[in-house]
Amino acid sequence: MPPKISWRLARILPIVAVTIGCGAYALLPAGSPPTERPDRILVVKSRHEMSLLQGGRILKTYAVSLGRSPSGPKTRTGDHKTPEGLYLVDWRNPNSKFHLSLHISYPEPRDSARARQEGVAPGGDIMIHGLPNRLWWIGPFHRFVDWTDGCIAVTDSEIDQLWRTVPDRTPIEIRP
Repeated sequence: MPPKISWRLARILPIVAVTIGCGAYALLPAGSPPTERPDRILVVKSRHEMSLLQGGRILKTYAVSLGRSPSGPKTRTGDHKTPEGLYLVDWRNPNSKFHLSLHISYPEPRDSARARQEGVAPGGDIMIHGLPNRLWWIGPFHRFVDWTDGCIAVTDSEIDQLWRTVPDRTPIEIRP
């Protein structure tokens, strides 16, 4: 006969098991970093993929989460869309609320001009970043939903790789 457990314990055990499983999975390494420095980044929003390229060759591809409204280009503050177009990784933030982050040069002058024509603010602070600092244990499970305000999210171990590998001024193309 199986041992009796309280109804409270029975309700919480599955939650504890999933939490421990997520934490253990999040500790797995992101795989090998690329051995060469990329000269370009390509994001394909429809595939939720970000690839590092060198001379047109794919060095590594990451699965990503995007803005909560992933279809279409970013046009204004608060639209929760990830921009589309050609940009640069122009600076980095070691004190990010999302582990580490690489800033994308949105808005470019063309984005600001379009927003001005529409009478709206274009938005900004678009980053490639890791997970929220206290939620590192979610790991790759964050990819099940687009959850950012327009940024491109990867796991913490993946942003660690990108931080070491991607130089400032690297072009990034974001496609639909």
